[in-house]
Amino acid sequence: MPPRLTRAQSRALTRERLIASARELFAERGVNGTSVEQIAERAGYSRGAFYGNFSDKYDVLRALLLERTRSEEREVRDLGSTFEEAGEQLRAWNRERAQHLPEWLSLRLELVLQAIRDPQSRPLVAERDRYARSLIAEGVARNKPGADAEFLALIIHALEDGLLIQYILDPDNVPADIVVQAVGYLLRDD
Repeated sequence: MPPRLTRAQSRALTRERLIASARELFAERGVNGTSVEQIAERAGYSRGAFYGNFSDKYDVLRALLLERTRSEEREVRDLGSTFEEAGEQLRAWNRERAQHLPEWLSLRLELVLQAIRDPQSRPLVAERDRYARSLIAEGVARNKPGADAEFLALIIHALEDGLLIQYILDPDNVPADIVVQAVGYLLRDD
């Protein structure tokens, strides 16, 4: 018989299952096509369990994207400390990431649309983006000392969104590692 979970462990497991369920459903049906009830049911829980962990389905979406951002942070940090050191590994990582891009990008764009439609959700979406930009700024500061790292991070973050949309729309003519190419161009010294 497995050991009994503590209350904190049980809550964390419930939250993980709800997030996994939402990830699947959002990818299958989109955020607007998914209900709280469907998320809870797929995870094997009640609506009460859902609302005990999240305020609404956009709260789950924010958690999903934050989880993804943190996962990518760990992966990228393991590649090397400078752009030159990590160059080819970063290109390979972006090519691998491109295989799951439609799912991730659709979630990202759903969250942006929610922020546009609901001004009250903007601060939470902005918080996730500030976190992502701060990670980018750390890398910029390491690779281009003396540059305005926060401003370059904002440019890189916006370029990433736009370039990934271009890749999704035209993968035969836009390379999967286009973001790495753009960042390399921005960070070069000439």
